[in-house]
Amino acid sequence: MSYTFDFASVFRNMAPLWDGLLVTIQLTIAANVIGLTLGFVLALLVMSRWRAIRLPVTLFIEFFRCTPAIIQIVWFFYCVPMLFNVFLGSVTMGIMALGLNLAAFNAEAYRASIQAVPREQLDAGVALGLTPFQRVLYIILPTAVRNSVPVLLTNGIGTFQQSALVAIVAVQDLMYQGKTLATLTYRPIETFTIVALVYFAVSFPVSQIVGYLERRREVLAS
Repeated sequence: MSYTFDFASVFRNMAPLWDGLLVTIQLTIAANVIGLTLGFVLALLVMSRWRAIRLPVTLFIEFFRCTPAIIQIVWFFYCVPMLFNVFLGSVTMGIMALGLNLAAFNAEAYRASIQAVPREQLDAGVALGLTPFQRVLYIILPTAVRNSVPVLLTNGIGTFQQSALVAIVAVQDLMYQGKTLATLTYRPIETFTIVALVYFAVSFPVSQIVGYLERRREVLAS
């Protein structure tokens, strides 16, 4: 192979990549805030005894879980303004698309954790005179979050990685800046290798935390 690697030309122009990483982190944090909060609400609604509530929420969750994230992102960017005459910033639209996608997956994680809450705890809440809202706030929510933390963190990592898809709609995230830099320097191999290493450097520590939490939960359960 006659190709000569030249990482120096990329390292001399790293500033746009750091700017893109900040946008990617912004997208990830905001999407996780939406996914963590809305996901819990969806989990409660999908377990409702009323079919009129349960059915549309189930359809919402299955739509976002069973369609490609890239289609959802493109739909938000191009269809929402045309159908609803709503024009938001590109970063905001990216946050909405990623956040709703994450909420659907988190809802399933929460639902499994809620179903694992011991019935005795709920009965104790009733005996103490707690209202349904208080039982959700003080009994169901803490237990559900604690049991689903590994899955929630894994989903959060997935959102960090999926955020690269917003580059196709010109959101200037890490992937978009990497594509631009590769074009300017004519060094796609070196540029995308560095971009991949940046994604890895952020994702790997979180994945290790997930593994530690899963092992710790197994030890406590045994």
